[in-house]
Amino acid sequence: MTTKDIPPPLARAVIDRAADERMDEELLSSARVDPSSRVVLLHGDRAPVHEGALALAAPSEAPDGAEWAFLGRDADGRAMLVAAIPASAEEPAPPRGQWASLRAVGGDLPADEAGRFVQALSIGRWLIDAPFCPACGSHTRVSQAGWSRVCPSCGRTHFPRTDPAVIVAVASADGERLLLGRNAAWGDTPVYSTFAGFVEAGESLETTVHREVAEEAGVRLDRLRYRGSQAWPYPRSLMLGFTAHAIDDDEARPDGEEIVDVRWFSRDEVRRGLAGEGEVRLPGPASIARSLITRWSSR
Repeated sequence: MTTKDIPPPLARAVIDRAADERMDEELLSSARVDPSSRVVLLHGDRAPVHEGALALAAPSEAPDGAEWAFLGRDADGRAMLVAAIPASAEEPAPPRGQWASLRAVGGDLPADEAGRFVQALSIGRWLIDAPFCPACGSHTRVSQAGWSRVCPSCGRTHFPRTDPAVIVAVASADGERLLLGRNAAWGDTPVYSTFAGFVEAGESLETTVHREVAEEAGVRLDRLRYRGSQAWPYPRSLMLGFTAHAIDDDEARPDGEEIVDVRWFSRDEVRRGLAGEGEVRLPGPASIARSLITRWSSR
C-alpha cells in the first residue's frame, strides 16, 4: 500500500460496533457489572494511555457519576464500553498509565485503538453535553445502550449529531508547491496547515471547498478530488478531505481575520516540516490535515 492509499489516521480501524445489540435495554446495565467488559475511561477529551496503547479498565474502575455507552465487541467478544466524565470534574487517578488527549496520541496508537478512542470520545462528549431535549428542555433518559436519548415529556428521540466539515490541501497550478495557512487562533506559534471549514445549510461539499478556500486564502480552484474522511470529535465533526489545484498562484492572500498568513511551500520544505526540522511546524499525526500534506509530499 502506498502513502496515497493509506486512510487518514483515525479512519483505519476495523472494529465491531455490534449495533444490532443496542436495542436490548438490558445490554448496558449487564455489561457494566460484567468483570470481563473493557472500558475506555474519558476525562474530558483524555483517556489513559500506557506504553503506547489505551489503558482499558474494568467496569469497577470507572469513576462515579460517569456517562456510559456500549461501543461494541472486541476480537474476543467482550463488551467494550465508554465511561465519560467532563473535564470540569476532578481528575481521577487512572488505573494505569497517564491521561492523554486524542490530538496528542491518536496518530501513534494502533489503528483499532485510535478508532475506539475517537468513537468513545464522540459518543462520550455527546452524552455529557446534550442531556436536555432541544425541543422542550426536559431532561432526557439514555436509550439504545447510550446511542440515543428519549424525552419523557414530549416523546422525541434524539441521536448524536455529526457536523460535516471540509479540509483541503491546495497545490500550485503546476503541482510543485503547497499552499498552507496560519490560523489566528494559534497566536505567534509558527504552525501552518491546510484550509478547512464547516458545510453550511443547503451547501454541497464541493461548493464548501471552493467557498472556504476563496474566503480564507483568496484562491480559485480546479481539479478537485475527494481523498477520504475521518471523525474529529472537536466537538462533533466529520472531516472530509480533498485536494485541489490553484488556478492562479498569485491570488493567494490571507483573509486577515481567521487566517493571518499564507505561504507556498516546496516539497523539500514540507518534508523537513514533517520531520520536525526547520522553523515551520505542521499539524500533528492524528489529524487528516497531516495525512493530506504527507500525501502531497510523497509524490
